[in-house]
Amino acid sequence: MVKPLHPSVEQFKQFVKKHPKIIQEVRSGKKTWKQVYEDWYLFGEDDDIWEPYRETNGAAKEEEKGTNKWLDKLASMLGQIDATDVQKHLANVQQAIAAIQSILSEFQGAGQEQRNKEAHPFSFRKD
Repeated sequence: MVKPLHPSVEQFKQFVKKHPKIIQEVRSGKKTWKQVYEDWYLFGEDDDIWEPYRETNGAAKEEEKGTNKWLDKLASMLGQIDATDVQKHLANVQQAIAAIQSILSEFQGAGQEQRNKEAHPFSFRKD
């Protein structure tokens, strides 16, 4: 039979769930669960010692700023693109693809003729 945990232990578990960076610190060996629990018990949840472990909106804001910077760079690059240059490049690519396709079709045609000759080793002609 499993004994229910002490209410303070349950509260500590909830606290740790809110601060996942604490779990990382314990797993990395920087602190033990006993040390974290004792600090939590002595100082409480609202103490400044927990500031490095709090999930702040600042990190989310920094990430959002980075995303916005990337989008701004992309928009400025798109603004600098000249449509006529893009059309010229696309036309060149289309010509290159057409040339490659024609070369491939020539090789395929030559291969088929070679296979036809191999299939009929004796060619009889009417005189």
